[in-house]
Amino acid sequence: FTGSPYLPQYGHKQWQSYFGRTFDVYTKLWKFQQQHRQVLDSRYGLKRWQIGEVASKIGQLYYHYYLRTSETSYLNEAFSFYSAIRQRSYYFQVNKEDRPELVVKKLRYYARYIVVCLLLNKMDLVKVLVKELSEEIEDYTQRFNTEDQLEWNLVLQEVAAFIEADPVVVLNDNNSVVVTSNRLQEGTVPPLEQGMVVGQLVLADALIIGNCNNQLTPVELTIDMFRMLQALEREPVNLATQTSKQGTLEPNEKPAKRENPHKYLLYKPTFSQLFTFLSASFKELPANSVLLVYLSATGVFPTGHSDYEGPYDFGGVLTNTNRDVVNGETVQKRNQAQKEMHCLHPGDLFPFTRKPLFVIVDSSNSTAYKNFTNLFGQPLVCLLSPTVYPKSVQDQSQRGSLFTLFLYSPLLAFSSVCGLSNVRRGLWERAQEFLCKVYRDIGQMITRSRTIDQAFLQFFGDEFLRLLLIRFVFCSAALRLHKLFRESRSFPESYPELPKQDTVESGLLQKHILELATMLDVQSLFWDDSLEAY
Repeated sequence: FTGSPYLPQYGHKQWQSYFGRTFDVYTKLWKFQQQHRQVLDSRYGLKRWQIGEVASKIGQLYYHYYLRTSETSYLNEAFSFYSAIRQRSYYFQVNKEDRPELVVKKLRYYARYIVVCLLLNKMDLVKVLVKELSEEIEDYTQRFNTEDQLEWNLVLQEVAAFIEADPVVVLNDNNSVVVTSNRLQEGTVPPLEQGMVVGQLVLADALIIGNCNNQLTPVELTIDMFRMLQALEREPVNLATQTSKQGTLEPNEKPAKRENPHKYLLYKPTFSQLFTFLSASFKELPANSVLLVYLSATGVFPTGHSDYEGPYDFGGVLTNTNRDVVNGETVQKRNQAQKEMHCLHPGDLFPFTRKPLFVIVDSSNSTAYKNFTNLFGQPLVCLLSPTVYPKSVQDQSQRGSLFTLFLYSPLLAFSSVCGLSNVRRGLWERAQEFLCKVYRDIGQMITRSRTIDQAFLQFFGDEFLRLLLIRFVFCSAALRLHKLFRESRSFPESYPELPKQDTVESGLLQKHILELATMLDVQSLFWDDSLEAY
């Protein structure tokens, strides 16, 4: 159990058998304590917190299994174990024992439970758990006068900020907050038109990389990573209803069809780690599949100008330096021609374009990735964030990037950029319904365009990628019409370029955006006649 979280996440053949064996042992242990509870209680003095500890470890196993397989149903399993611990007060007696290490177990349980609830969007419960954890931390620090008080308070602050990360809330009539899910749901993806010829590629693997210096990160997950993670998942199905006994599901009984692309979450990776995961994903990518690389990271800009401008001359995005010790690293670069070492340059991705590659870059130097060359003729698309935002939008950056917010929930992003802090539920639902129609139209613009690059169509067959492309076009069109976004650097770009007249500057799409703005009563923020914008 102790070793399993540290097994490399890549190469599922290696780690799967270890997880399987650990699950077997814990399932037997759980059944054993259920069958012999009375004897264990009376003769061996089994404590309730010890049962809680077993349940907590099973919850952890399911959570780690979710991280490795991306199957959201395992999250539900983790939740059911964590939930039972609280309902049955397994840890209740811990506070009466004079052992700080036991209280820490309880605090860690709370922190893990909160993370699972965040991922399942159970926000009401998260608020209750945060309040309980806060009281537990206070009690713990007063009784034991420990040194880790600051760390626990930081956990609290970051979780609290995570709850408030969404810039706009949806309100019921009684002003209670409605929790909205942004995972892929049935009926939310515009269907392909009959006879439409698109690629048959399937999104199989995704690397979600977060290395922004200013974002909140409970549990090594930035807000942007958290959002992109959900944008690449379907709404979870509860496995407990499908298995005979709760918590005895064998993890190697995989659901018949992989529901979600497999994801690697890399928080502040070094270049070596990032390259290792890229290579492993590339190696394991099945035929007719796509690898998605999402980079949310601080931009690294080139220092000098060289006569020849190649794929290492535009900078890129930051990789972490902490764990990569390079000989003589402290020595200043001897000349301007040398390139930044702790940076993922566009050229670093060239070897991986031998297979279909879909790249999303959210960074202040995203445009470095415009300078791609498709060397091997495989489908390749890069979606690139704006590099400059108006001041009012910049101030929100700690709550995550606007570009990623558009890819995660276009209506949330649109409302946010219009300065709304809340929207009534009825209006929200009408606006979402209207957006479904807009998405259908955008889908047709992409597939009917005579001049669009074929790469976009080759990715269009996959539901996740189709939705990301449609949301990208919507984001680009909305920002072009918004009066605050004046510079071309404030608009998203792509490689290859989209035909603007057919997509992001289409008259029909502009009309839709103005209709949506009118619906939300923010039409004064947009150019009404597209000619005024230029």
